[in-house]
Amino acid sequence: MSYIEGFVAAVPRANKEAYRQHAADALGYFKKLGATRMVENWADDVPDGKVTDFKRSVKAKPDEDVIFSWLEYPDKATRDSANNAMMNDPVMKLAGKSMPFDGQRMIWGGFAPINDTGDASKPGYVDGCVIPVPAANLDAYREMADKHAAILKEYGATRTVDAWGDDVPDGKVTDYKGAVQATKDERIVYSWVEWPSKEARDYGWKKAMEDPRMKDVKMPFDGKRMIYGGFKPILDA
Repeated sequence: MSYIEGFVAAVPRANKEAYRQHAADALGYFKKLGATRMVENWADDVPDGKVTDFKRSVKAKPDEDVIFSWLEYPDKATRDSANNAMMNDPVMKLAGKSMPFDGQRMIWGGFAPINDTGDASKPGYVDGCVIPVPAANLDAYREMADKHAAILKEYGATRTVDAWGDDVPDGKVTDYKGAVQATKDERIVYSWVEWPSKEARDYGWKKAMEDPRMKDVKMPFDGKRMIYGGFKPILDA
């Protein structure tokens, strides 16, 4: 079963191209370690929230934008082996000192997909979200995700992924749990929807929200603490 390494970070707006190049330079390294896909997405439609939001999750400054990015691995064992190799590689430690963003505020973690439907072709737009879900509601969340995915795909989404928190560490400055104010009995879900374009995404959501079936999709979590936004891919390989 596939495995996801999900990231959220704040990058100075002026460093957008430097960040894209930084990610592109790392692509070959991750492929050698077993990653099957690397996707980097830059904030486009990331709203402020009343309780939580993407900007607060990584303490973004006024001149910074949020990135929502992930690595896909064939399984957890490959991902764990890759992380172990990176932790012991002096080249990676040196590269970490020249990152075009503040790595201390980056949040990351490992997630096991519980819903992955559609074609993983290069999207023109991505909706990303991070959600706190009571651990006891795993089955209810999976059922909701399946229904949600079917409706969105009907209106133009090409792929939907919901991944359940598996290896989500506590951070010294920021982390996923703090990002959504997760309680001790909650797990983190890292989720995204892939669309052909932003226009397709706007149309798809409009039609989905008008669909009476959406009203029957009950959310087994506190939606007020969910963080979400729209992102434009800047690297997908």
